[in-house]
Amino acid sequence: MDAQGRGRADNIDPADQWVLNPNTGEYELRLTPSTPQSAVPGPRRATAQNRSVAAPERETVPKSPGPEVPPPRRRRGAPEEPPARRGRRPVKKKAKTKKVLMWTGGGLAFVLVAVSAAGYLYIKHLNDNITAVSDDGASTGGFSKGKAINLLVIGTDKRTGAGNEGYGDAGSVGHADTTILLHVSKDRSNATALSIPRDLITDVPDCPTTQSDGSSKVIPGTTSVRFNTSLGQDGRTPSCTVRTVTELTGIQPDDFMVADFNAVKTLTDAVGGVEVCLAKDIDDSDSHLKLSKGTHNISGEQALAFVRTRHSVGFGGDLSRITLQQQFLSALMRKLKSNSTLTSPSKMLKLAETGTKALTVDDNLDSIGKLKDLGLELGKLNPKNLTFTTVPVVDNPAEKTPVTVVLNNSTAPQVFSLIKSDTSFTAVKKEAAKEKAAVAARLKGTKSAASAVRVRILNGGADAGSAQETLTWLQNDEGVLKSENAGNAPANLAKTTLEYAPDQADQARRLADIMGLSGSALKPGKSVQNSQGLPAMTLTLGKDFKGAGVPLTSTAGSTPEGVQKSTADKVECAK
Repeated sequence: MDAQGRGRADNIDPADQWVLNPNTGEYELRLTPSTPQSAVPGPRRATAQNRSVAAPERETVPKSPGPEVPPPRRRRGAPEEPPARRGRRPVKKKAKTKKVLMWTGGGLAFVLVAVSAAGYLYIKHLNDNITAVSDDGASTGGFSKGKAINLLVIGTDKRTGAGNEGYGDAGSVGHADTTILLHVSKDRSNATALSIPRDLITDVPDCPTTQSDGSSKVIPGTTSVRFNTSLGQDGRTPSCTVRTVTELTGIQPDDFMVADFNAVKTLTDAVGGVEVCLAKDIDDSDSHLKLSKGTHNISGEQALAFVRTRHSVGFGGDLSRITLQQQFLSALMRKLKSNSTLTSPSKMLKLAETGTKALTVDDNLDSIGKLKDLGLELGKLNPKNLTFTTVPVVDNPAEKTPVTVVLNNSTAPQVFSLIKSDTSFTAVKKEAAKEKAAVAARLKGTKSAASAVRVRILNGGADAGSAQETLTWLQNDEGVLKSENAGNAPANLAKTTLEYAPDQADQARRLADIMGLSGSALKPGKSVQNSQGLPAMTLTLGKDFKGAGVPLTSTAGSTPEGVQKSTADKVECAK
């Protein structure tokens, strides 16, 4: 009986004996008693001789309300309790569970604290990696989450880092060799990447520039020079390139990023290379690119050689190289959006480390937190809705043997206007044929005179003051004198709408013509009385409203004739 019913003290696991004392609210180490004990604390202890008496005595004692009082501790060497008491052991299993949870929780808390500390140190380390330079007041002051984003990406031909001696011009101060204006729509549904040729003849404006000692100096502008001299030449900084882009396109960048030769190599290494395609074999001694026809995964030196190649593709000029660079960036974006990158912590950490070292940014993006916010906004893009295109140009007529280019004045302004009006170059959504025909029919028919148009204007999501701005423009510039500002709409709308009664269709068509409204903006309905008690149409300015006089006609997916474009989701083979 002793061998079966008695446990040895030296075989007891202390972790099994931690129990909660309800009197103190603390856990106590409680070893298994070896003598029978009364459920009621007291000086009397049951013995083997009076065990038969003790049992009934325990049964007749009424239980006191509240939690059961635990038995007192067993003194070392005292007789062990009989096997009958072992029935209470499940309580000790519960105590073991609580003990494990207590240790696990404490360990987890310690790990979290350690990780948080390491995370803080790592973020500080990444912040220290960032090189930021002043925008000198040339940008808008930084991107905003609720507005369209215009990010200027500049690639320089400056030779930095080991192994780059064979690229670019020896001793270059770092000109704007590759420049892309990335426009991301307000609703983040689409984006346009506009390449600006380095050999484009343009004017560089005066540039107030922060010097290394903190002082400011105005670098005089120059006329009819290559675009790439907007950076590096005469001490110009990236803010001068920002000003030049604003003068050239009418679009003011919010932020800028600058990358040199080394950035291409290190960023492609960080993501494990990108996939590109060639329609023919290339062996370019100038760029050091040697690849066979077909698909290749390139990184490091090969990636840099790829974006530097021009003599072996197209017509062998800078415009041909721009096409290669656009294909490379499309491939990089596809890789960044792929699961192989997003689900790999090691790649993400390496990308964060590499990116913060490789890029120079404006002082509005001088922390990892700000770069993260920008990355989250850019990450909302679908590659199929990112369109790459190039500023429309023609050969410079002033040169007998054209080397430089000038703006194509018939199509370039149209491209700039589409970007300014936040219009996608790629159709994001397509209307059904029948619906499209019905919508288009609303614009067909007679139009009333502008003086006969009676309309109430409400702000339903546009920028503050838009209703009054539109009213002033309609009355002073367009002759719509029977118009009035009706204040704010009850609810915000994504798109601008014009509601009208059947007998006001001719007025609606006139106003649509004046404002550049699409057929989908016209909503047949009913008229509303204006302040004079006369029936009037209701024009509600939505979030898509860009300003008085800016057409709202949807031209998504249509580009001016002759303008080349490609989307980031497609793999195209360089020719």
